[in-house]
Amino acid sequence: MKELTKAEDQIMQILWKIKRGFVKDVISEMPDPKPAYNTVSTIIRILESKGFVDHYTYGKTHEYYPVIERDTYRSFYLKNLLRNYFGGKFEHLVSFFARDNDLNVEDMEEILKHVETNLNDPEK
Repeated sequence: MKELTKAEDQIMQILWKIKRGFVKDVISEMPDPKPAYNTVSTIIRILESKGFVDHYTYGKTHEYYPVIERDTYRSFYLKNLLRNYFGGKFEHLVSFFARDNDLNVEDMEEILKHVETNLNDPEK
């Protein structure tokens, strides 16, 4: 799996949200100023060539849908982030965010409670 560019990520976020749609549907979800139809169409075709998107064909029109789930890409992206910026060590990532966000001990304890709750209840 390859990392997405900013434009590709923006389109994938929309496709994950709407589940499936035509180029015009993707454009309608984008903020103003909206990109040209051909630009979005090209990016979607690139996503298709990367294996992120597939389509149903209706005559000359294509309805696109994500092939890669959001959670699958999120896991891939975060593992790369951890490896490339934090030496593959989760504790370095946590330390960075704690320092960068001025977290105190109480904040960290609250985070730990949240993590424990989610580990004990996999449906959360």
